[in-house]
Amino acid sequence: MSGTLNKVMLIGHLGDEVKMHYFEGGGCVGRFPLATNETYTNKQTNERVTNTEWHNIVVRNKGAEICEKYLSKGDKVYIEGRLKTRKWQDDSGNERYSTEIQCNDFTFLSTKKESENNAAASNKPIAQKPVEDQTSKSEPIEEENDDLPF
Repeated sequence: MSGTLNKVMLIGHLGDEVKMHYFEGGGCVGRFPLATNETYTNKQTNERVTNTEWHNIVVRNKGAEICEKYLSKGDKVYIEGRLKTRKWQDDSGNERYSTEIQCNDFTFLSTKKESENNAAASNKPIAQKPVEDQTSKSEPIEEENDDLPF
């Protein structure tokens, strides 16, 4: 194989709201952190260990506007894109590097509405309807008469 491949696929939860930056030409960029978790059992101590990895996601133009509208902190999302490393200077003039995922496809696995409903449901007690006693009804149960052999 003579080609190369730069492809990333992630499923995780937003660590913050989508931060938008608009340009003079009409384009825009949305940025947000995405958390992925790895859970395993430590064989020596037999306790569950969870490691969280943070990814910097960059979405452009219409995709960024859609993400801003429908995603919020904690939402689960599938991200597909490629790795890109940027070089920049910090306030003191030192060269710094940032590795980001340039998103070219995404699928919402939960929405703002689902997150709000889940949060509301966990904060208030669930009202249960009383269950009617089925044995107290006096109607006889009739067998259906059908011509099926089985």
